[in-house]
Amino acid sequence: MQQQRHQRPAEASGLFTIGGDLNVYRLGFGAMRITGAGIWGPPPDHDAALAVLRRALELGVNLIDTADAYGPEVSENLIAEALYPYPEQLVIATKGGLTRTGPNQWPADGRPEHLRQALEGSLKRLRLERIDLYQFHRPDPKVPFEDSVGAIAEMQRAGKIRHIGLSNVTLDELARAQRITPIVAVQNHYNLADRASERMDVADSERMIDVCAQQGIGFIPWAPLTSGRLARPGGVLAAIARQRQAQPSQVAIAWLLQRAPSMLPIPGTASVEHLEQNAQGAELRLTSEEIARIDQASH
Repeated sequence: MQQQRHQRPAEASGLFTIGGDLNVYRLGFGAMRITGAGIWGPPPDHDAALAVLRRALELGVNLIDTADAYGPEVSENLIAEALYPYPEQLVIATKGGLTRTGPNQWPADGRPEHLRQALEGSLKRLRLERIDLYQFHRPDPKVPFEDSVGAIAEMQRAGKIRHIGLSNVTLDELARAQRITPIVAVQNHYNLADRASERMDVADSERMIDVCAQQGIGFIPWAPLTSGRLARPGGVLAAIARQRQAQPSQVAIAWLLQRAPSMLPIPGTASVEHLEQNAQGAELRLTSEEIARIDQASH
C-alpha cells in the first residue's frame, strides 16, 4: 500500500523555488480548516489542531499557508503554538486584506492603513520579524488596486516581507501588480471539477496557470480537492482511485501536481488521518490516459 512507501511522502511532490530563494516541496498544507465552524473561532479540539500541524512537518510538508482572517487570528496563533521555534526550511505564507464580521463572512479591506495593521498583527502572532510570503488576500473594489499593492511593496522595502503574492486576482491585476513589484505567487480557486476562479472564466483561469508556469510564479490552488460528481460512485475519479487502490483525494492531488510544474496544492484538514491520506497523493503518478479521462469527464 502507498502509505507504507515513505515516511515523508510530501517530498515526492518535488521541489519548487519561490522567489528564487525559498525551496519548498510542492505539496503544502492549508491551515484554514484548523479553526472553528465557518472559519470562525477556535477549533473544536485544540490539541488535535496542534497535532495536525506537527504531523504535516513529519510528513515532509515545508510550506504552510494561512491568513489573519482564518479564525480570525486563530490559525496564525495555532501555527506559532505548535511549531515555534520554526525549522529552518519551513516557509509560512500568510495573507491580509480581508476582515471578519461573522462565520463565513469575508468583507474586503484593501486600504493601506488596514494592510499595515494586518501585517503587524501577523508578525506578532507568528512570532516572526519577516514574513516569507505575504499575499494580498483579495482586491477591494472600494480601494485602487495599485494603492493596496503599493502599500505591501512599501512594507517589503521596510524589511517586513520577503516575497509578495496575490490571491483571487485576474490576469490584468497580476500584470498591474508586476509593474509595481515582483510577484512570486498567485493563489486562486482551482480544482479538477471547477477550473474557473472567483473572478475569471475557465479559459482565463487555465491561462493564469500557464502564465505562472512560464514566469516561474508559484500557483497555489485553493479548494484543491473539490471533485463533485467525479468522485461519486461511477465517476471517473472514483474509478481511477479504485484501480490504483487510492483515495479520490489522492488522485485529485496527483492531477494537480501534474497540471503544471509551478502548481503548489495546499489541501487543508483538521484530521491527522486525512492529512496522511493527502500526503500520499504526492507519490501517485497518473498516466496520460488517466489524465485524458479526467479532463474529458470534467468538461
